Amino acid sequence: MNFSFLSPVSDLVLAHNELLATQALGRKIKIHTEQNGIPDLEGVSIAIIGVLENRNDVNYIGTTFNLDEVRKTFYALFPGSWNTQVADLGDIHKGESVEDTYFALKTAISILVKKDIIPIIIGGSQDLTYANYRAYDDLIPMVNIVNVDSKFDLGDSSKPIKNNSFIGKVVLEQPYNLFNYATIGYQTYFNSQEEIDLMASLYFESYRLGEVSNNIALVEPVLRDANIVSVDLTSVKGSELSSKQKFSPNGLDGKEICAIARYAGISNKVSSFGIYEYKPSNDDEITSMLISQMLWYFIEGVNYRVKDDDFSDERYFEKYITLVDTEELVFYKSNKTGRWWIEIPFLSEVNNKLKRHTLLPCTHEDYLEACKNKVPERWYKAIRKNSV
Repeated sequence: MNFSFLSPVSDLVLAHNELLATQALGRKIKIHTEQNGIPDLEGVSIAIIGVLENRNDVNYIGTTFNLDEVRKTFYALFPGSWNTQVADLGDIHKGESVEDTYFALKTAISILVKKDIIPIIIGGSQDLTYANYRAYDDLIPMVNIVNVDSKFDLGDSSKPIKNNSFIGKVVLEQPYNLFNYATIGYQTYFNSQEEIDLMASLYFESYRLGEVSNNIALVEPVLRDANIVSVDLTSVKGSELSSKQKFSPNGLDGKEICAIARYAGISNKVSSFGIYEYKPSNDDEITSMLISQMLWYFIEGVNYRVKDDDFSDERYFEKYITLVDTEELVFYKSNKTGRWWIEIPFLSEVNNKLKRHTLLPCTHEDYLEACKNKVPERWYKAIRKNSV
């Protein structure tokens, strides 16, 4: 396994780690060090990779950064009663070009996902999500991306990729592997009407900040259906963050962003998780602590994953059928977890992206709405997307 492009965790962080209590996370995880090299990944479920690349930030002015403060804070936390083994593989430094960095990240993610190890990427600019997405080209046929962000980041795909326009490249560049794109926590005044209309016309999903804050459980099904989750720290309200990290007075609070991280962890499908737009400042403690707690909740979620989406054995689920207008909707409820799914029928007469009946995560509320003759919006969008 060639991870030659990964640099070890700094001696400063390792020295700090030696002073921690033996029960602390930093003393329990496998760490890439100068002395011992890349750790053995046997039995590892989650691998942390820092990516020190921010040159495609639209506001880039030559600044460099490191993740020492984040690691020091994360290592000092105490694990839950987990049986999940975590490794910190160190950092990918800036390549000769940004494309070189993308290639290194894509290679690392591809190797890890093939080994059933979930990479957690802590990065500079969020355009790194594009490299994360391209790592799936040889892994699965269709990819679902969830972006926790105040903006859609669609941008103009004909222009060079930037951290505020990378989704345009994901949608329009070959190979076309994107099935669904969803944004959690978007704020309308940061997005042009054209982008909002484009999201609707492509049948992509978007959850406004107000909706998410009113009912955080609303986003669980879309995270349950995601392969890649990308978090932009500018989606967090300014009062929760350090001085250089502040972006907007409105945004998700610390509790909400940690709940989202945990939902992503619990999802059986999420196979890579990224936190982006980290900008260190002198009063850095609060941002590094928030990132550390997000990592903690994601790992906690992974530790409590339950395989509840196998509907071949009738003992493990209940099936409900409702009629909405002339449409028969079939719902499934897991007896293990109480989570709900709705069936998307296979449409043989259209150019179908799905090869068979497939199940879409949904909520109990979707079933109750269907009983009142209302079609669930996620189901409608999935059907429309499938026929485009």
